[in-house]
Amino acid sequence: MHSRLTPKFSVITVTYNARPLLEDTIQSVISQTYRHVEYIIVDGGSHDGTLALIGKYRERIACVVSEPDRGLYDAMNKGIRLATGDYLCFLNAGDSFHEDDTLQQMVHTIHTAELPDVIYGETALVDREGHFVRMRRLSAPETLTWKSFRQGMLVCHQAFFAKRSLAEPYDLQYRFSADFDWCIRVMKKARTLHNTRLTLIDYLDEGMTTRNQKASLRERFRIMAHHYGLISTMLHHAWFVVRLMLKR
Repeated sequence: MHSRLTPKFSVITVTYNARPLLEDTIQSVISQTYRHVEYIIVDGGSHDGTLALIGKYRERIACVVSEPDRGLYDAMNKGIRLATGDYLCFLNAGDSFHEDDTLQQMVHTIHTAELPDVIYGETALVDREGHFVRMRRLSAPETLTWKSFRQGMLVCHQAFFAKRSLAEPYDLQYRFSADFDWCIRVMKKARTLHNTRLTLIDYLDEGMTTRNQKASLRERFRIMAHHYGLISTMLHHAWFVVRLMLKR
């Protein structure tokens, strides 16, 4: 049984001086067989030829903004404000949909009369040539709730499609992990979370820089403590607390 629902997806790409990685991402969006797609690119004022590249595909892109911003999540908030679709999807330069018919396949997995509040799936890690490296270490749980992220970010942000009506702005106090907080906030409001059981995204595996890794982990700990309580978070991450204290 195929779903007759035809939700509109707002796919948002935030980019800054990432021209070599951007073309594959653009092509992956505009080559989707599913037609109800609004593509938005928010550029931070690149000076590496990014705009010329975007110009090549301009007629397939609903909206392009190029101006300085206050970082990744500020740019993503601009994308949210511009979006008009039923769902939001964030694909950064270097990321792409797993197949040309990924969105079509996703919609065909929905067999309910109403659209779910969140649609999610799996993520494959790829290298710069687009070759498969491995599946993401954390895999999507069969049933997802806002409490699932106590175990970490079990669903990659790119493979987490939230209804636009549930989406609040990213919290700019978090420089590295605002997407983690954002997904939890969306899930707290969501009534229905739908597991597609599909690999949805090819995520560029360049490894988080160790320079940002500690700051990112500290932010995640703060976010978990905020949503799940400090004691619970400390018990869940006793090893992490010990490591943090030893590094002081």
